[in-house]
Amino acid sequence: MTNEQLEQRLTDLEIKASFAEDLVDALNRLVARQQDQIALLLREVGDLRRQGAIADAGLAPGPRDERPPHY
Repeated sequence: MTNEQLEQRLTDLEIKASFAEDLVDALNRLVARQQDQIALLLREVGDLRRQGAIADAGLAPGPRDERPPHY
């Protein structure tokens, strides 16, 4: 290999490494956003479970317990 070929190969590898670094950064941001969404969904599911437990214990009437208007 000539110096020119080696230099071109090195330049190509540097370009690929730069694109790979950008991709890893983008994926990292995506995973962080998804983790935030998962945490929010887990809190909401926990809240719904607590509401269901309260309704099942008879402490608060839920929409299932209300009579429809035609009765």
